[in-house]
Amino acid sequence: MPRQPGGLPGVSMAGFRQHAPARADIAMVAHPSVTLFVDLSEGDSLVYDAHGRRECGSTVVGLVPRDLRLGGRAAGRIECLQIRLSPVLAVAVLGASTDLSGTVVSLEDVWGRDAGRTEDRLRAAASWDERFTIAADALGRRLSARPSLDPEVAAAWWLMLTSRGRVRVDSLANEVGWSRKRLWSRFRSQIGLTPKHAARLVRFDHAAHLLAAGNAAAQVAAASGYVDQAHLHREVKAFTGVTPTAVAAAPWLAIDDVAWPTSFADLPPSTPPIRQVPAK
Repeated sequence: MPRQPGGLPGVSMAGFRQHAPARADIAMVAHPSVTLFVDLSEGDSLVYDAHGRRECGSTVVGLVPRDLRLGGRAAGRIECLQIRLSPVLAVAVLGASTDLSGTVVSLEDVWGRDAGRTEDRLRAAASWDERFTIAADALGRRLSARPSLDPEVAAAWWLMLTSRGRVRVDSLANEVGWSRKRLWSRFRSQIGLTPKHAARLVRFDHAAHLLAAGNAAAQVAAASGYVDQAHLHREVKAFTGVTPTAVAAAPWLAIDDVAWPTSFADLPPSTPPIRQVPAK
């Protein structure tokens, strides 16, 4: 699985390439990160369809996207660099005015001409490792030039991650030294989700890992802090629109090297021919 080189905490990258003339159609599964898709394809661009609206080319996908599908047209080579950003970093990388909640916007709308220049450099790179380095440099420049979240909001987010979403808003407020009302307001304005919704997303992500690793739904519910299996089922449906069984087998989840297969050959037959490009 491709790894982000250079040690930028809160950033992960993966490269995907498809040479065979085939159409890809993959439903995106919610993840506690803001995702950048940098389209490096030749010919027709990648297509992202959300709520009946289409975006082509390089895009930014906010937290908790619903009904989002990534597709590639039949002609030409499909190639894409995926960058996952912690919301703590996304504000600085994308700008405070960017909606982090669940929208899909063109990367050019966010980065302006820098988006095209970065794409050109990435296309000209001789290897995926070089591409990762170029992308990390582009992100690093933005991280050093723009303010990030309030320290209290950042601390609350990391507490959610370390607790795997099993934390109460009152406890978060006490930990960061704010009132519950202030944390709720500032967190929502900067992250795009309420603290409660963000914690649910983190907990769902942990449960999805366990489901994909082959654990039974009842065991996953208990291990993830859900009241029962029915509660887990409702949460999975809320975030994905499908059942826990379907989430465990979702092709999109195969990009995650923590719980899912790390080679294209290991994926189920229904998986579209977009494969990982291993990093060395």
